[in-house]
Amino acid sequence: MWSNAADDDNQPDVGGTSVLEREEQLHTLDEGDHERFSHFVQKEKILESAVTGTPVIALCGKVWTPGRDPEKFPVCPTCKEIYESLNE
Repeated sequence: MWSNAADDDNQPDVGGTSVLEREEQLHTLDEGDHERFSHFVQKEKILESAVTGTPVIALCGKVWTPGRDPEKFPVCPTCKEIYESLNE
């Protein structure tokens, strides 16, 4: 199941693993609008990130440690498009 999580680039990435580091290298991060959206992330991963501080990976490929209220941001259009295609 997927849920929204907001970006929080002000928090350091803590507890990263080599797998996440390799996955992050595979995703080219755009420094543009990603900070202005909430993204779709697996619910279990959001809870895990809140407990351990490990980064999450959104449907669009954004890798970060969530920390802001996702309700305060519009949904990432790329995440939304991918999510809707999964539910067809």
